[in-house]
Amino acid sequence: MRTPSLPGASPRGTSRRTAVRVAAAALTAACALPLAGCGSSGSGSSASGADSGNVADISSGGAAKAGTLLDTPFAKPDLTLTDNHGKPFDLVKQTTGHPTLLFFGYTHCPDVCPTTMSDLALAKSRLPKADQDKLRVVFVSSDPERDTPARLDEWLGAMDKSFIGLTGKFSVIQAAARSVGVGIDAPVKEKDGSVTVTHGAEVLAFWPKDDKGHVLYMSGTTAEQYAHDLPKLIRSEAP
Repeated sequence: MRTPSLPGASPRGTSRRTAVRVAAAALTAACALPLAGCGSSGSGSSASGADSGNVADISSGGAAKAGTLLDTPFAKPDLTLTDNHGKPFDLVKQTTGHPTLLFFGYTHCPDVCPTTMSDLALAKSRLPKADQDKLRVVFVSSDPERDTPARLDEWLGAMDKSFIGLTGKFSVIQAAARSVGVGIDAPVKEKDGSVTVTHGAEVLAFWPKDDKGHVLYMSGTTAEQYAHDLPKLIRSEAP
């Protein structure tokens, strides 16, 4: 497998309580993936991340190659959780035959998560309506105790109302994340009352033709880069 190169700088919009560390994680074939330890207060951050400068200008910059094509594709996690509408959601069954982007994060994240989801929303908005309807963007909470269905619905809805948020038992979510090489740790409440949640910062792209993960995007991928790749991902083609 082509090993992804880590970004040379911390993710955009990083707060003073955010640190990035590298941990070994196993995909179908092993590769090194980053974990972002994000500290936040119990009150949460803005829904869209716009007030911290996280929304990218999709018209600026180049669309340099961003995704890493995996030599050995991997299966979607066998995962059933509660979605942002309070209903059971079977990830494999309900995304079968759809191009799917999967991200593990949490709504109180001050930087990586709102930046990533905002960039995906901007990129999706540039697709033709028919392609937008095919795409599934799934956000699985790494902080399920605070990320209730209502919280997920409000937070994701501020970016794109079609985005799917999933929450449930942490051990189930952690096992699912690890099955695709994403490391997440249980939230830790600090002495000052803040909560640190450590989670992988990558987006996994699954092709519709075989429902397997073929492309990995690291933290720092821009909205324009996603917009460049999405039409190919929807056609099950390498970006």
